Amino acid sequence: MFAVFKREFLSYFRSPVGYVAIALFSFLSGYIFINNFSSGSVNIASEVISMRSFFVVIVPIITMGSFAEDKKRGTEILYYTTPVDLFSVVFGKFLAAFALYMIMFVNIIVHMIVTKSCNGIVGIGDWGSIIVFFFLAALFISIGLLASAITDSQIISAIACFIIIIFIQLISTISALVGNTISAFLAVIGVSSESANSIGTAIVNGMNWLDPFTKTADFRYGVFSVSPLIFCVSFAIVFMFLTFRILEKKRWAKS
Repeated sequence: MFAVFKREFLSYFRSPVGYVAIALFSFLSGYIFINNFSSGSVNIASEVISMRSFFVVIVPIITMGSFAEDKKRGTEILYYTTPVDLFSVVFGKFLAAFALYMIMFVNIIVHMIVTKSCNGIVGIGDWGSIIVFFFLAALFISIGLLASAITDSQIISAIACFIIIIFIQLISTISALVGNTISAFLAVIGVSSESANSIGTAIVNGMNWLDPFTKTADFRYGVFSVSPLIFCVSFAIVFMFLTFRILEKKRWAKS
């Protein structure tokens, strides 16, 4: 696993991918920080939450070539013809992408140091937002790996990852729209308004249960809970397992 991690991590800096991701993250976070700093109201939690919105751009960039590039070069055959644990391959690539995110996050650590040196406040809510950031990063990186494993095109991988992440970010909006639509439809076909509203509410609640952003919203206020973090880790493991199963299936197909 360490060999895979080392190879993947160094590959980010043997190509423009790592530098583009770091530059993009640094520019966006720096722009947000400077705007807040110039107004005299620095809020690290708000900056971190704003950067979570850019998972939809940065994650596809750093994960699109994880497996798709190996397929394009033909080097994926090494996974299937050598006695390597495929889950170690998946986890090694996951750790490499996660390590790159940690390097990118150094920029925000610098902002925290600047804030403290200027007598600003870095409170418990800021640390809560940082914790959530990394758990969400783990979740979305695992999604990016799955998207890369199902195709040999980096572009298709990036688009698939983008669509999945944007859908997750919009779950609360989509759930409200779906719930209201179904409630209205049931009312039109003769279902009582009370039953229609109950069904619509149940659908909204069910879809919102899948929203990691809603589950972790209280962390920015210093309200910590283990269950949202377990949710993120559990689904990250599920997506990595699905990636492993895709590779395992291809191994047996080639044997």
